[in-house]
Amino acid sequence: MLWIKSLHVIFMVTWFAGLFYLPRVFVYHAMSDASNTGQIETFKVMERKLLAITTMGAVLTLVFGTLLLVIWLPGLMTLAWMQLKLLLVLGLFIYHMYCAKLVRVFREDRNTHSHVWYRWFNEVPVVFLAGIVILVIVRPFN
Repeated sequence: MLWIKSLHVIFMVTWFAGLFYLPRVFVYHAMSDASNTGQIETFKVMERKLLAITTMGAVLTLVFGTLLLVIWLPGLMTLAWMQLKLLLVLGLFIYHMYCAKLVRVFREDRNTHSHVWYRWFNEVPVVFLAGIVILVIVRPFN
């Protein structure tokens, strides 16, 4: 079980690293000069590759987390803190999917948000991370 838990945490860190960095690339992409096509194409490649790595982290986090819950710790599903944690994970997946949509928007040169908007958008995963970690460590609703 400790190997599965370790892999779950490793891929969770990978997932969050991607979700912290991808919107930062959006900030730079939104700030870039439209006439600098080389720089814009570089951002598009970075966004596509970073989304792929982030998605792998998300999928493997889900796989190993599901193994933990279903096989070794099924009783946790009845606890309020775990239910709230899973709700936050669902929110994080929605955020991830919105990032995927934004990658497509940038790829098609249809971005309408300012770099300031992306700076705020970049802070959203911090809220999810704080909530999830606090719920798992503190378990306030046992």
